[in-house]
Amino acid sequence: MSKGRHLLKLIRKTTDCCPMHSQSYNRLSNAPLRKEYAIEMACSAIRYGPGVTEEVGMDLQNIGAERVAVITDGNLVNLPPVQKALHALEKARVPFEVYDRVRVEPTDTSFKECISFVRNLQPDAILAVGGGSVIDTAKAANLYTTYSEADFLDFVNPPIGKGLPVTKHLLPLLAVPTTAGTGSETTGVAVFDYEPLKAKTGIANRAIRPTLGLVDPDNIISMPARVTAYSGFDVLCHAIESYTALSYTERGPAPENPKFRPAYQGSNPLSDVWSKHACHIVSKYFKRAVQDPEDYEARCQMHLASSMAGVGFGNAGVHLCHGLSYSISGLNRDYRSIDYSDEIKLIPHGLSVCITAPAVFSATADSSPERHAEIAEILGGKTVRKEDGGEALSDVLREYLHTLGVPDGLNALGYTDEDVPALVAGALPQKRVMCISPIDTSAEPLAEIYSNSMKNY
Repeated sequence: MSKGRHLLKLIRKTTDCCPMHSQSYNRLSNAPLRKEYAIEMACSAIRYGPGVTEEVGMDLQNIGAERVAVITDGNLVNLPPVQKALHALEKARVPFEVYDRVRVEPTDTSFKECISFVRNLQPDAILAVGGGSVIDTAKAANLYTTYSEADFLDFVNPPIGKGLPVTKHLLPLLAVPTTAGTGSETTGVAVFDYEPLKAKTGIANRAIRPTLGLVDPDNIISMPARVTAYSGFDVLCHAIESYTALSYTERGPAPENPKFRPAYQGSNPLSDVWSKHACHIVSKYFKRAVQDPEDYEARCQMHLASSMAGVGFGNAGVHLCHGLSYSISGLNRDYRSIDYSDEIKLIPHGLSVCITAPAVFSATADSSPERHAEIAEILGGKTVRKEDGGEALSDVLREYLHTLGVPDGLNALGYTDEDVPALVAGALPQKRVMCISPIDTSAEPLAEIYSNSMKNY
């Protein structure tokens, strides 16, 4: 059976987007079929400021840590952010061991390798220093060390995994982000490529979010231009997607028990504040941060915007740009991006997310025209009529993409119209994010968005 057909078979087994909200779940529980009525705001504690990395040793000392697993990657391990963190641990006399084999764009295999390291070490705390790949890997290692007898798919999102609730307390996890993009230091989400199906999926549960995120703008000053650009587009899409997602009051049925309320709840008044403010920061500082690596203010502000958008989307969720991105990165044949590793074929996450953004927000415009117009005004600096919101937002996003040197659509990444069915097959299982899309996410509308993204300029 082909991977695409196997994915479709899995999808047909799942009657709704969220296992705790599926029709089969409600038949079993006899819960009343009503829509959601509540929102729950959850995020990591965040400490922001130049130099806060140097406090991490005292933080671990303060919680009585006697054996710390430090998680990072092979590129970062000898660079200043990790070295500052290790020096802080040494200064505080906190014992530690370093795992530096995290894979950029992690897989189930790379997750399992780190899980094995942490299980063998049996630490009483974990420190992650790196980008989203490092922090997500550390979240998974923390979860499966606590649940040492669990099968790997037990906590993976349906339909690929079981999506079981997390009921145990995990180890303290401190995160020092070194990119301004993923917001992973604030969220209970860990994303990876599931190699057996060649599909992107993840683990989503509030319980796995870091205990503390130390957001130190000094750690991103040396980020290369492409990393800055694609990380910034990830921030921007986090903010716009969460602001334009299906309203939480339209998601349903409501859970029978609050422990089943999903991390991704839909747009809501609390997340809106964070997401919208992140867009204001992006509009002022994003281009400056990419175009002038010496612009310290701009890079500091984009790091702050990343965490703000993380709080927003960590509680509201993302939808189509991210849902469509996973097959774009997962089905990559030969594309390699400058400023990233030359050793592996890689479509950076932020690139795979933003490449469909103009087509996505053109398609979602009618779901909330006033919100699309509002974001278009923030990013473009011009008054936009409500009825023109989708077109205006798509146009301003194309301008950002073109100005900041993003390749011209999926064609530039090696895809053609013949690849659309496979791209759709890889996107359909992304129930965690698709369930809060404001528009239909069946195969036909997804295929149209992919086709409209082959060229952007």
